[in-house]
Amino acid sequence: MNPKFILYFAWYYGFYVVLRGPSYLLASLSLPLTLLFMVTIFTHGTLIAFAIAGGPIAIVAANSINGAADAAFFRIQIRIQDLFVATSITPQNYMLALSLSYLVFSLPGIVLYGILGAYFKVFSLASAPWIIGVLVLLTLTISNLSFIIAGLLKHIRNVWGITAILSIIMTVLPPTFYPYSYLPNGVLYILSISPVTPAAVLLQGIVGLEKMQYSMIVILLVETVVLTLLGRKFIRWRE
Repeated sequence: MNPKFILYFAWYYGFYVVLRGPSYLLASLSLPLTLLFMVTIFTHGTLIAFAIAGGPIAIVAANSINGAADAAFFRIQIRIQDLFVATSITPQNYMLALSLSYLVFSLPGIVLYGILGAYFKVFSLASAPWIIGVLVLLTLTISNLSFIIAGLLKHIRNVWGITAILSIIMTVLPPTFYPYSYLPNGVLYILSISPVTPAAVLLQGIVGLEKMQYSMIVILLVETVVLTLLGRKFIRWRE
């Protein structure tokens, strides 16, 4: 473990990206805020609490899955990964650094939704640590999925299209902006193939919008372990 590298990389590729290119931040917020607006309008405000609760989930998931483009670009185009291989930096250090950078990049959006959640009494100080835990776990899980996608690619020309499609699928189909109770149990567990689903279900239970589904904790933890192992395999770290 190399905490110094992980923190420096996350600070540079997370925080400084926001400063250098605020348009990227606005782009990452566009889909969740648009869905929040649409859910509020079409449901006459009845589901606004669910849309607010799902906002941080959608932001973290979208930014993390878009990391597949970064990982592929670093490995194939500018070959920065080859430079890290020649140093004492391990693949775990590199994966954690990128994952943390996506969480840092997501912080402004999380804070924005935190303010909305406090105003509409969706979030509370008591629920904050549990929400943060779910978001951190989701970031790690989706980031590892992005490493798998990047490792399977031989050229970066299609990566942005793939990540854009996956971003929409992973934020719209799961019960991110609507109650998970709308779905039959069979469908809910099928959608749990995406880590966004157990994260969204857990968050709805944490804030008291729906009944807590403790089985989703197991599902999310198992997916984290499995995707971490697969991400480590597909990262194509050649010494």
